[in-house]
Amino acid sequence: MKAPVSGFVPAPLAQLPWRILLLVILIGGFGLVVLFSAAGGSIKPWALSQAVRFGAFLGLAVGLSRVSTATYARAAFPTYGVLLVLLVLVELLGAVRGGSQRWLDLGFIRLQPSELMKPAIVLTLARFYAILPPAETRRLPSLIPAGVLVGLPFVLVMTQPDLGTGLMIAFGGVTVMFLAGVPLRLFVGGAALMAVAVPLAFNFVLHDYQRHRILIFLDPDSDPLGTGYHISQSKIAIGSGGLGGKGFLNGSQSHLDYLPEGHTDFAFATMAEEWGLIGGFFIIGAYMLLIRWGVMVGVNASGRFERLAAAGLATTIFFYVAINLMMVMGLAPVVGIPLPLVSFGGSALMTVMICLGLLMAIDRQNRRAPGGW
Repeated sequence: MKAPVSGFVPAPLAQLPWRILLLVILIGGFGLVVLFSAAGGSIKPWALSQAVRFGAFLGLAVGLSRVSTATYARAAFPTYGVLLVLLVLVELLGAVRGGSQRWLDLGFIRLQPSELMKPAIVLTLARFYAILPPAETRRLPSLIPAGVLVGLPFVLVMTQPDLGTGLMIAFGGVTVMFLAGVPLRLFVGGAALMAVAVPLAFNFVLHDYQRHRILIFLDPDSDPLGTGYHISQSKIAIGSGGLGGKGFLNGSQSHLDYLPEGHTDFAFATMAEEWGLIGGFFIIGAYMLLIRWGVMVGVNASGRFERLAAAGLATTIFFYVAINLMMVMGLAPVVGIPLPLVSFGGSALMTVMICLGLLMAIDRQNRRAPGGW
């Protein structure tokens, strides 16, 4: 039995990064306030269930923080393999919802393997480059296995179809590759190939609704009551909030059902209408502090795996925030990326909490605290 700290607090609790945990609770608590308002001042159907999920996944994050980073390094490739098999099973047996085939219905839970692949691809590539001799990182042959590791889940997710999650997996993988030291010229070459492939993908790979979302993003006023409705109403809600907002429970766009998905993908618009620019700066500032902490965990890490994993995980959270904010402000196509810790839903919340738990595990190793499993 471990000795308590200061006679009152057990060592495992004292070793937790409480400032970050309180910041996460602050963001999540503000999200519950937004969901309470989106339901017209009721804890049902969203705020109560989200609070239960938040508490459960926060406990999961704390549990993950107690596992050694060596265990995560050893488990990276097997976990990737299992998730890849699950993605194939989704294609063969997955449950269809909203026109997309993304879930495995296991009876007691509906699992979305593509969400778990977001942190898994970061750990897998971090492990790959930790094993690879540094001199080999800059050579073209080493790019092939890394590209395959990213490309396989990307293709499988795109066939579901899920453009947003596919892009998140690709962004996370490419970020780790870049930070590992892959030469910039290879990224430039890849960008050139992408420029050639994008028109082909637009015409032959993307589904009709995905093409419409991109075209509407370029000209949202061309179909304001159809495909462009989400973006138009979101911009109206954000703009109408002004500096201080309309006040708690006084958002007309969400309460009168003008704003679609005001509790999920467009939760930021719901918040901005009632809390205004001040509320927007508050939540964005909180995310910046959280992401900065994750980056600093990577900077302070001593091992190559830990450095790359921490940077990739922090970047994954950044992509969640950046893509969602750009999406609701009309700066990017609507790709179904929720605002982490705020939007209603379990899959994204679980993924972000896993990222935070892994970051806390690396942070604990950085501080060389005793204990752990």
